[in-house]
Amino acid sequence: MRTNPFYDAWLFVIGMTGEHEASGIRWLLVVVFTALVLASIWIALRNWRQDPAQRSWEHVATWFMRVMIGVMWFQGSIWKLPLPVAGGFRAAITPMGEYAAFDFFKWIANNIFMQILPVLGPLVFLTEMLLAVSYILGFAVRPFGVYGMLYTVPLWIGLYRQPEEWPWLYVFLIFVQGFFVVTDAGRSLGIDALIARKPVGPFAGKGLLARLYH
Repeated sequence: MRTNPFYDAWLFVIGMTGEHEASGIRWLLVVVFTALVLASIWIALRNWRQDPAQRSWEHVATWFMRVMIGVMWFQGSIWKLPLPVAGGFRAAITPMGEYAAFDFFKWIANNIFMQILPVLGPLVFLTEMLLAVSYILGFAVRPFGVYGMLYTVPLWIGLYRQPEEWPWLYVFLIFVQGFFVVTDAGRSLGIDALIARKPVGPFAGKGLLARLYH
């Protein structure tokens, strides 16, 4: 049950939400989340010290928004636990078979998604966790931003007619991630900025990974 955004945020940070308790790995999630946030702050400070161009409110604002969207994906991944089929995940997929914007998507939800939940659940959890890590740390944000946009489209279509949903929420989420792609948000106080200045390992030279940072 939600109380107010500040208290609920605190419960999330300390791992005392219902989703944390149902996951079966509450304290591991708290440790991973805390480590990601602390790492993001350390990376931001390192960029701030090394590159005067990073010392602007525009970069700070982009970093903050990127991290918050990463936190959103992290929180959203938790109720996909425990694997392979969490009750929350099943409950989220079920409405798509009734409220999707198009009949063909209803058929997909009922005849494909619901039949492969043991496979789909882990894939969805992994996807959202990877998006969270990418955005919080600012690593490979541009390709993950594209992936995040494409990943959000089925949510928009699948829940479009559900009375409790506001379809614009998913449109805004697509736009925000599109903003990360257009602005290359990982270069705002993120790992992407560190790599762009000093390419190392597979990011050096003229390979595919190197071209992402030039």
